Amino acid sequence: MKKKPNDLILQTVTTVISFIIILFSINLFFAGHYTPGGGFIGGLMTAAALVLLLLAYDIKTLNTILPFDYRLMTAAGLLIAVLTGAGALLFNEPFLTHAYDYFDLPLLGETSLHTAVLFDIGVYLVVIGITMTIIQTIGESE
Repeated sequence: MKKKPNDLILQTVTTVISFIIILFSINLFFAGHYTPGGGFIGGLMTAAALVLLLLAYDIKTLNTILPFDYRLMTAAGLLIAVLTGAGALLFNEPFLTHAYDYFDLPLLGETSLHTAVLFDIGVYLVVIGITMTIIQTIGESE
């Protein structure tokens, strides 16, 4: 398919906007522990940025830039989420019981670290993987 002359503007704007969307999704991911957000909405925002790139470019270009197998990403995220939830069983706690503690980290000072962040990473990867697998499957059939 021959590129139209205005694709350069679309691609340039999409690259900048996608970067901003991904930064916002990371902010939502980390803010989600104390405010609305987390792995699910962060994953959706990242997938939206990738879909925007997919619309501006094409599937081959996106696969060249980001050579991920999204089905493996989904499986890895699911494994991380389940293992994080099952980790509590090792300490005779109910499934999905999360732990936290405060640590004095360089440059950050006293910071609380939670196992819920690991669970959110799993959810984040699952949402990106499932969304991109669905979009790519729909795109390949056309």
